[in-house]
Parts: sequence; C-alpha cells; structure tokens
Amino acid sequence: MLRTVTATRYVTPLREGGSLPGIVEADDDGLYVLKFRGAGQGPKALAAEIVAGELARDLGLPIPELVLIDLDPALGAAEPDPEIQELIAASEGINLGVDFLPGSLPYNPAQPPDPELAANIVWLDSLVTNVDRTPRNPNLLRWHSNLYLIDHGAALYAFHAPDPLDRARGTFPAIRDHVLLGEAGSIVDADTRLAGKADPAPAAALVPEAWADGLPYAEFLAKRLEGPREWVDEAERAREAR
Repeated sequence: MLRTVTATRYVTPLREGGSLPGIVEADDDGLYVLKFRGAGQGPKALAAEIVAGELARDLGLPIPELVLIDLDPALGAAEPDPEIQELIAASEGINLGVDFLPGSLPYNPAQPPDPELAANIVWLDSLVTNVDRTPRNPNLLRWHSNLYLIDHGAALYAFHAPDPLDRARGTFPAIRDHVLLGEAGSIVDADTRLAGKADPAPAAALVPEAWADGLPYAEFLAKRLEGPREWVDEAERAREAR
C-alpha cells in the first residue's frame, strides 16, 4: 500500500513538464513532485505511473518513492498563474507524489548505465509500452551516482482507447527510439532475468479504485508476459540495428 501524506505548502510549478507538475511540501516534512489528477490525461496517467513504477521497483529497478498526496486547493491561492490555479482547484483530494530528489541531474549520455541495467530498463519499457524514454526526453535522473527512472504516465497508452486487452499482445515499434537501446546488452537475456519475476498484480492493486475505474491493468500486462513474447524479439532486433 502506498503511503498517504497531506500537502502543506505548494512550493513551485515544474514548467518543463507537459502536465505542469509542481513541487509540494507534505506533513511528513518531505518534498514531492505532485502529479495532478486534474491534468490533461487525468487519472489514467497516474494509474500508469503507479503500475509501471511499482512493477519496476518489484523487479529491482531504481524508482523514487511514490506516495498519494491529499491536496487542499487553498494551497494554490498565492500562485499567480491562473492556469495553475485552475489545475490545483481541479485536483482537490488525492493525487500522486514522487519523492523529490534534490540536486539530481538530468541523464548524461556520457555516463550510461552498465549494459545489463540498460537492457533491463529497455525490457521494462517494452513490457509497459512506455513511449516516453527517448533521447529528447529520457526521464532518467542521476542522484548520488545512481540512475533513477521517473515519469511513467505515458506508459500503458492502450488504456486511453477502447478494449485495451485486444491490444495486449501487440508489438511495440516505438522501442527503436529508446534512449538506452544503444547502451543495452541483450534484451533476450534481460527477458530471461526478469520475465519469471514479473508479477503485475501487486503493482496494479496499488492504484486507487477511483483511478483504476475497473480497468484490467494486471490482465493486460499478464497477457504481454505470455509466450511467445514478440515484443522482446522486436526490441532485440532494434538493439542489433543500432
């Protein structure tokens, strides 16, 4: 179960994010990047953040802590931007928070992860159909010499269309644009390491019921994990083509 904290101070918006996330302080004295329920993609993006992020954590990949944040719209009263005020007002109640990593640095291609870790990340992103880990937007941070995966709201995009289970067995051509593909070891070997450990049910169970809205996140990923996994071979071919 994810911890729930209460936002006590709205610190600043993060304008580089398309959904205008913001930094907030909470009643546990922590700082979090708050992902708003009222943003454009709505609760489905937050559900994807939890399912993909917590599945990654279960597989031993480095993810900042995710929490649920209770937000009072009054915290945005001092914010001068009316767009952000509207966003805060539309997000009253429970939202998603990501542990803020102070002093973290953007991903530097000159300091790539080791090939096994890179392959594991490519494998995960292929599994959860994450289109948002490209050279233009790596969604990787370096903090205290360790690499952290962030921002999985664009994963599981099939859930923004009807009948996501009908698309579960599909390939994932967008993997050819993955920022770590050229640094990765064998994706087939990563599949051997990870597929038997991957259980999407616990991660999916962490999504608040109102956000999940009865959608079959665990079933979708379970279908993708069934053999033969064509998306693994697809990722391996893309890696070899680099």
